[in-house]
Amino acid sequence: MFTQSLNLCAFECLNIMPEPFKNVFDLDLVHNMARHFQRIYPDFAYDAFIQEVSLDFDSLEFKQRSNRIFDVMEVYLPQDFEQAARIIELSLGDQIEGEWSSTTSNENGISGWAVLPMADYVAKRGRAHFKYAMHLLKALTKRNTAEFAIRYFLEAEPERTLAVMKAWALDDNIDVRRLASEGCRPRLPWGLRLKTFVNDPEPVIELLSLLKDDPSEYVRRSVANNLNDIAKDHPDRVCEVAIEWLQNASPERVALIKHGCRTLVKKGHIGTLEALGYKPAQLSNIKLSTSSPILKFGAHIELIANIESDNDSTQSLMIDYIVHHQKANGSTSPKVFKWKTLELAPKSQISLKKRHTIKPITTRVYYPGVHKVELQINGKVVADTQFDLQMSNYGL
Repeated sequence: MFTQSLNLCAFECLNIMPEPFKNVFDLDLVHNMARHFQRIYPDFAYDAFIQEVSLDFDSLEFKQRSNRIFDVMEVYLPQDFEQAARIIELSLGDQIEGEWSSTTSNENGISGWAVLPMADYVAKRGRAHFKYAMHLLKALTKRNTAEFAIRYFLEAEPERTLAVMKAWALDDNIDVRRLASEGCRPRLPWGLRLKTFVNDPEPVIELLSLLKDDPSEYVRRSVANNLNDIAKDHPDRVCEVAIEWLQNASPERVALIKHGCRTLVKKGHIGTLEALGYKPAQLSNIKLSTSSPILKFGAHIELIANIESDNDSTQSLMIDYIVHHQKANGSTSPKVFKWKTLELAPKSQISLKKRHTIKPITTRVYYPGVHKVELQINGKVVADTQFDLQMSNYGL
């Protein structure tokens, strides 16, 4: 991800638009897939495959291109799944190496993004061939990922599929271990929602316990994201998991738990905060103010917090602030922002400043009016203020 951000910055500095992401599926990739299918299966209709995939290909977006390749694979691979699966497996190329790899389809075989429509093929056509499908998904995830495809098997046969994934959690391959966690996230972005595990996360928690001390940070981050998914529906249960896993925890496991509990921390879940060492604070003379009563759209104000300890011992403080954004219907929508974590000495005072900017973004529409701001310390709102957002700078 760092490399991607750096490259994007370079493009912007040179005034060059980066290549559209959908172009990871280009016609060179399609030709390469067809060559390897034909190498394994001489009767493969190379020209017809290319012609059908290429139809209006430039107008298609990322997922549409992947779906097109999948649809045409269904037509030109053998109808017998196990025969088609053998062709797919024998056409595979270089394995990826952990979290990030530039591996792609080449003369060695099919790898990289081309794996996505192949995994979709297994998800749709392989459900009546469970053992072979699991074998093939394991091979595919070593060349990109099968985290979206495995979910259809979890939905259809959760116990049987989870048993396989528990074995994957102990695999020597980092990408197979990550699939064990990422594939069963109840609310995986862009993936099929696993309603069974949204309602009852216990089978997932049991699997995650096998991975909580995985040697790979890549795998542990997936475990944390899975916990965070579960926390959205079962906050108290994830708090219990955090308390249990914090016993004799290594620094790496502590970091995993903190990341997995990030939604609970933002929402001020008291039990989770206490588990992480942030007990109810003993404070006095707390004030929150702004550098100006007015914030013009596109500009910034400063938030100023004055806090005094009322305790004879040092206190661990997690300080956040909540902005209640105006909505079109006159109601408000709260958003929690991180401010600072610190150790407050006994009977001491601190003054903190935080710049808050409101400018155009793609994920939120702003409306003028009074915006309430609350100061939250260790999960409890302890002070508030407000500012008036004015949109005149943007002709609104």
